[in-house]
Parts: sequence; C-alpha cells; structure tokens
Amino acid sequence: MAEIYSMTAFARESASVSGGELIAEVRTVNHRYLDCSFKLPEALRNAETRLRDRAAARLSRGKLDCQFRFQAGGAQAATLEIDRARLQQVLGATTELRALLPDAQAVNPLELLQFPGVCATAEIDETALLQGATALFEAALTSLLENRAREGAKMAAVIRERLTQVEAATLATRQLVPALRERQRARLQARLAELQVEIDPGRLEQELVYLAQKADVDEELDRLQAHIGEVQRTLDKGGPCGRRLDFLMQELNREANTLSSKSIASSSTHNAVELKVLIEQMREQVQNIE
Repeated sequence: MAEIYSMTAFARESASVSGGELIAEVRTVNHRYLDCSFKLPEALRNAETRLRDRAAARLSRGKLDCQFRFQAGGAQAATLEIDRARLQQVLGATTELRALLPDAQAVNPLELLQFPGVCATAEIDETALLQGATALFEAALTSLLENRAREGAKMAAVIRERLTQVEAATLATRQLVPALRERQRARLQARLAELQVEIDPGRLEQELVYLAQKADVDEELDRLQAHIGEVQRTLDKGGPCGRRLDFLMQELNREANTLSSKSIASSSTHNAVELKVLIEQMREQVQNIE
C-alpha cells in the first residue's frame, strides 16, 4: 500500500562545512500547487535555482519555506581583521557630519565595526559551501518527507474510519427504503379513507408511482457506494492524491444533499445529516493531503 503524504511538516538539519556550520530549516503547509520560498545567505544566492529543482523533484504540492543559516566557527570566527583604510574613510565621513550636525550623538564603535567593509572576513569556499548546502537540503527534504508520511498515515486512518461509517449509514438508508415506501403508500390510503374520497384504483396507483419516483433514492445510494469504493482505491494507491480525494468529497456531499432533500421520514433525514457530517470531517483531512 503506497504512502499518503500530508502537506504540513517541519524539518531541521545541520552540517559542518568549511569555515563553520550550515543549518537548513524547511517547513511546508497546504497549498493548491508547489510554491517554494528560500531565504539564503549571500554566499548561497546562486544556489536557489538548484535547490528549487531539488524540491520540485521530491514534492508535488505545498507551500515550502526554506531558510539557510551559516554560522562561522573555528579560526574564521575567532579572527577579526579591521580594514583600517576603510575605517578612516568612515571616520572622515562622520567628522563631516558632526560639523553639519553638532547636536548629533557620538558614533558607537560597535556600529562602526558593522559598517560594510570595515571588518574584513575570511574568504569562503563557495563551491564547497554550495555542495554542502545541496546535500544538506536533500537531507532536510528526506526528513520532511518522513514527517509528512507519518502525518499522512494518521489522516488516512481518520478518513478510512469515517468512510466505514459513511458506508454503514448508506447501507442503513438502503434498508429503510422498502419500509418507507410501504409507509408512504399506507399513509396516502389512510388519508383518502379519512376524507371519505373515492378514487379510481388506476389513478391511485399512478399517484403512488409518482410519489415513489419523487422519493426514489436508489440512484443516489448506488452513486454513494461507487464513490466510497473510489475513495478506498485512491487511498490504497497513495501518492499525490489530494486533488482526487477532494473531488470525491464533493461528489459524496452532492449525493448526501440529494438524499436529504428527498427524505420522507425522520430516520432517513437523520442518516442524511450523519452522512454530511462524516463527509465534512473527511474533507477537512483531505484538504491537507498532497
């Protein structure tokens, strides 16, 4: 039996790379199609297309948000080199500004260090970093898919349970039909007797046939049973099946509404309402299936 995947999951992976540690966090939520968003450090800007292709190869639907963080470590993190020429340029600019703005606050030395170019950073091997990021993203996707499969299995179990109840309610309604038809016939005859109205037997039979056709639900019950079977087959097949299941939920709900509109007794009305409740519970689960 193939797996069912949820569209909601989270995964976090990290790995040591040249110069520090690389961290990848991926999160997905439900979406009509695959929509990927990446937040990457400057050294990985060129990796977005490659990462997007990897995501498309392993995911069919869902909104994916991926964030990479690079934390420098070892000698790279311990070394702080100041570009004195650049610092002098910045100090000269601040001196000119203080002449124009005498009431301005003094410059914070830490803010000077954060100015672009003041602190020299060690060169990063971007090729090695790109390879590390690609491998890390694959590992994060694997963890994400495992989480999606676990959640998908739970949702499939809920749908199967509700589907069993839908099938039971459908069978119960089918078993009620003969008695309801006979009750409808007896009710009409009793009403005519109460009114002391004589009616041609042929005409009475025509009216009874008309009423029976108006309240006939055999086709709706047959279609419900067919849709139930299709939902079961779709779940057994697994894979990206959320759209198909959503369509089947619409079809099930349509037949349940028709049953409700044709109901001629409280028992059948109760079954129709129960069907709609169960179908809505399944639909809520289906909305999050890939």
